[in-house]
Amino acid sequence: MHITPLSGSRAEIGVAHGRAHAGLITHSLEVYDRLFQDFVGLDWGRARREAERFLPMIERGFPAILEEMEGIARGAGLDVEDILTLNCRSEISLTQASGGCSAFALKRDGTQWLAQNWDWRTDQLHNVVALEISGNDAPPLISIGEAGMVAKIGMNEHGLGVCLNAIRSRTCGEGLPIHVALRKILECRDMDQALAVARDDRVCSPAHFLVASGDGEALGLEVHPGEPGRLAPEDGVVTHTNHLYAGSGAHRVEDFPRPDSRSRLTRLDALLRERLPPGGEIGEGELFAILGDHDGAPLSICRHFNPDQPAEERMETLFSVVMDLTRRRLTLRHGKPCESDESLTVQFGDAPGIDPDQTRQDLER
Repeated sequence: MHITPLSGSRAEIGVAHGRAHAGLITHSLEVYDRLFQDFVGLDWGRARREAERFLPMIERGFPAILEEMEGIARGAGLDVEDILTLNCRSEISLTQASGGCSAFALKRDGTQWLAQNWDWRTDQLHNVVALEISGNDAPPLISIGEAGMVAKIGMNEHGLGVCLNAIRSRTCGEGLPIHVALRKILECRDMDQALAVARDDRVCSPAHFLVASGDGEALGLEVHPGEPGRLAPEDGVVTHTNHLYAGSGAHRVEDFPRPDSRSRLTRLDALLRERLPPGGEIGEGELFAILGDHDGAPLSICRHFNPDQPAEERMETLFSVVMDLTRRRLTLRHGKPCESDESLTVQFGDAPGIDPDQTRQDLER
């Protein structure tokens, strides 16, 4: 897997994204057409009409991103309504769809780590893209996500990173769609700006955003249309799966987690305590090993095909990300972390102790 560089104005970034990944974007539309029908009984045409109600919210909270969506559509030869619907896929299917993502932030020996598995339907595996976006009006950033979407999981040149956990809920109100809010956070310079997205712009449907920065700050944000619930680090650690537990803010939101969400959280907490005690050696390899854990399989942190689940609910780990935010370095393993023999590492050159000419490299081929 390689990174796709995008630069220029919002429109130029969008057109380049659409041209580079036109085939994958079209395939993503087909995947979500099936998903909407499986989960909420909507065909693509009805889903497009459903997505229209989020347009005024984006116009209020992040109007510039609409230029990029229009560019993606132009570059891919699609209607802008298709790209809008793709970027609102969480809101359209929120009553039923819930992935199995496991995420954690870890601060050890002056280094701030941020990591997660992204678990979703297997038919999206080959539609995953890595984007390096250098806009005229925002800091350079890396986003790992789905072709045609403006952002998902990643970090920027300031060492600010964000991870995502899906929350299954019937709540949907005023705010930014989840993936649009993630992009706005990735364009923030610091934690205060990132918190303002969740607190002031709000997010129209529930999710968990795990935000951290290279200077050692981390915060879990259970976002929704109201005041977000907050999870502060304990002994340098914040963990989250797919249920709400902050106990403030989002406690008014009802969620419907799958049974394995709590067991994965318990296991994640135990692994971080047992395998990574303070003072021990930590690198990407140790963190990918945690993300590759199979305790409780098939409903484990690293998720594989489970024939006992209904076909429309089978979720597998599609990629894993480990970020060293202190050194501005992101490492991606496409596929399951226990199986992948290839990593993509991207590094911003102005990080402490980093050669400014060495901004990206492919490792472990």
